[in-house]
Amino acid sequence: MKRAKLIATIFLIISLIATFFAAKSFLVMRQAAPIIQGDGLTQTKPLSDYFQGIKNTNGDTDVYFFEGETPGGTVLILGGTHPNEPAAFITAVCLIENLKTAIGRVIILPRANNSAFTHNDPQEANPQRFVIKTENGERWFRFGSRSTNPIDQWPDPEVYRHFPSGQKLSGTETRNLNRSYPGHLDGSLTEKVTYAIMQLMKQENVDMGIDLHEASLEYPVINAIVSHPLSFELAAETVMYLQFDGINFNLEPSPENFRGLSHREWGDHLHIPAILMESANTVQGRYHGRLTSDAVISGKDPIYLEAAQHGLLEVEYPPEGIPLKQRVGRHIAAIQTIFQVWNEYHPDKQILMENVPDYSELQEKGVGAFLN
Repeated sequence: MKRAKLIATIFLIISLIATFFAAKSFLVMRQAAPIIQGDGLTQTKPLSDYFQGIKNTNGDTDVYFFEGETPGGTVLILGGTHPNEPAAFITAVCLIENLKTAIGRVIILPRANNSAFTHNDPQEANPQRFVIKTENGERWFRFGSRSTNPIDQWPDPEVYRHFPSGQKLSGTETRNLNRSYPGHLDGSLTEKVTYAIMQLMKQENVDMGIDLHEASLEYPVINAIVSHPLSFELAAETVMYLQFDGINFNLEPSPENFRGLSHREWGDHLHIPAILMESANTVQGRYHGRLTSDAVISGKDPIYLEAAQHGLLEVEYPPEGIPLKQRVGRHIAAIQTIFQVWNEYHPDKQILMENVPDYSELQEKGVGAFLN
């Protein structure tokens, strides 16, 4: 009897120790990676300033403003819609830490789905964070999930019905920010966040919206600019200029009958040019091998290389991989080109960025050279 009690006590102590470390690891996920504000930042606001319904929730997040001395147009750039697409978030961070605006306004929402940064996708063995080397040491960044944390929004319905269209999707899509526009002030947390973003765009008189993403290498819409009809000519000319510079993008129309997407709902409800951009993410698809911080940065995966040799991918996959610096470089080059084309046709609403690295600089020096 005494022996049984001793064994039980030992197992209880082991369980408590394991629970302690598991809880510690769990709580660390709620620690946000630092963003070091650059000299060009003019103000920061919480998203809840535009809709109080997300105040004091994990849906609230910072909005960064870069305002030029000369009036012009206003653009909203989103990163972190899906926090398991690291190039989108890092592009937003790179802009925040370097950007200066000469004409117009640039508004950046780096953690569009802040809740999704606080957990990983279950059973994927994803890293909680990844590390980028800079001139002053290492910077860590969160590798999150595609969807809102179930602790913040649960349970998922069997069928998700998009508001207001009523379109039916898988129940898990109820926590996908890019299926929830235009949002609903009395809806789920995810719908409240998209509602807040729509209110931000309305109240700040946003002229154009850009949503940054990544896609798996086997997904057909990849290395693409997806455009609402109101921005199709803008996107087409942007793609042409980028291809002249040796940066190939596909031009994809926003699907009219697929509701809840940022580019579709921004254009339909706000009547502005709306664009979504996809780069090639090797840590997101189904063929990948072990997911590590190094894999996030290098974009190298031997299983994807084999898949490419068998013609299973929608994009070229070289032996050296598709590194983060290339994916971030593509996003920044596309944004710069979009502004160039926009300014040609909207001289009264120009948007002019300065102090932003170009594609060649990012490839030569790496992303870390442009993080504070």
